[in-house]
Amino acid sequence: MTSIPTPVTRLLGVRLPVIQAGMSWASSSSALPVAVSRAGGLGVVAAGPMRLRDLARVLDETADGTDQPWAVNLPLHRAGADDTIDLLLSRRPPVLIASQGGPRRYLERFHDVGTICLHVVAGVEHARKAADAGVDGLVVVGAEAGGHPPPAMVTTQVLVRAVVSAVPELPVIASGGVADGAGLAAMLALGAGAAQFGTRFLASEEATVHPGYKAAVLAAGVEDTRTVGRGLGLIRAVENDFTRRMQDLEESAAGLDVRREEFQAASLKDAALHGRIRDGKVEAGQSAGLVDTVLPAADIVTRIVTEYRTALSRLPLPLPVEVSPAVTSG
Repeated sequence: MTSIPTPVTRLLGVRLPVIQAGMSWASSSSALPVAVSRAGGLGVVAAGPMRLRDLARVLDETADGTDQPWAVNLPLHRAGADDTIDLLLSRRPPVLIASQGGPRRYLERFHDVGTICLHVVAGVEHARKAADAGVDGLVVVGAEAGGHPPPAMVTTQVLVRAVVSAVPELPVIASGGVADGAGLAAMLALGAGAAQFGTRFLASEEATVHPGYKAAVLAAGVEDTRTVGRGLGLIRAVENDFTRRMQDLEESAAGLDVRREEFQAASLKDAALHGRIRDGKVEAGQSAGLVDTVLPAADIVTRIVTEYRTALSRLPLPLPVEVSPAVTSG
């Protein structure tokens, strides 16, 4: 059985350094996380938009569906986050991936029940703070990512190197702009121990989003996503009528209240569940331009591993070890 051992795979107990991003609606169910974990990666349940009773059901389904490690992604800013934390503590997920808040709020309690805690960061300062708080690892998100990229818009390549240099003691998962095995190889070369794949798994059979949403992702090129919502919670989404209206308002220096009204009138739920692709938030990363087919999640994992091997085979042979000349005494 294929394995690619890294600090992240050893920490999480998985065979492959392939992490499926927790994506609201797309993995707010058990099908995608179970399929990815069974295939050797880390599947992630997206708790963000879920009601507690639905989340409880999905957690139980995921635990029953695989004997391999899996994770829950929890945005700490969500309404009722404390109640969600209590529910998660009762279910003891193998891994927690927390975002949009400080780790001291949850860390000790989850460590007490044996959960491995990863924290999402978008800058070196936050990475250092999370390390000081005692997290087990970091998910480093760069500008190419879908959903919520870092406001400073530093690319994944630069940000991963900066964070790895700043906190070398922590395993790092690189996220943003990675859709295939070549991207995985690149992230491991930068010092990460795994890569997180979001947009690639949006285009999976198990992702629970509307077929029109998947079609919009497949149709997008690498230049067809836009970042909108500055000052309101920046998102990256496929260009549509909504993003064009937001860009017009931002470029005309419209007031915050006007922009907020437009921003909140559109929703990810409308696009993901109801197929409102023209006016909804079709969140996806720049790597949408690298994705051209919907596949079963297990096949995606297998393809990433095959592409990874191919990428490695194309690299030059290692440099010969330099031997210092012997020192002789006269």
